[in-house]
Amino acid sequence: MFNKISLFFNTLLDDEKDHNTNTLSIEISSAVLLCEVMRADSVSTEREQLKLRTILLKQFNLTQQEVEAILIEALRLSENANDFYQFTSKLNQYYSLEARIKLVSLLWQVAYADGELASIEEHIIRKIADLLHLRHSEYIATKIAAEAFKNQLS
Repeated sequence: MFNKISLFFNTLLDDEKDHNTNTLSIEISSAVLLCEVMRADSVSTEREQLKLRTILLKQFNLTQQEVEAILIEALRLSENANDFYQFTSKLNQYYSLEARIKLVSLLWQVAYADGELASIEEHIIRKIADLLHLRHSEYIATKIAAEAFKNQLS
């Protein structure tokens, strides 16, 4: 009986692992991280949602329909994620350092889209930057650039 239960749970874990491995694209992994920043302060404004859609459209040359499909999947994954590792490891595998720095810059854009930066947003971006193997100086540079860009818009 114990072997049957053990086999059952191992099968479930293997199925979940296969599902995540097969469906996680660079676009979805990036979108999940962007969604995490958008959802961080528990207030998802229209400006943040628009900024997120615009980023996905421009960065990945997607259609509106593709963006919507990716966002649905990204929000589902974001709501059920225990950590960021599965997403950042995919990006570390395929993104250059410059591309990872660019992604962190995009995270800042989402955080500042509503006109204010919540401390939880900053904390999440810091965690993601660490998992993307950015040096502290690179993280700070992206933050300063995002603040400067925000101030230009004001």
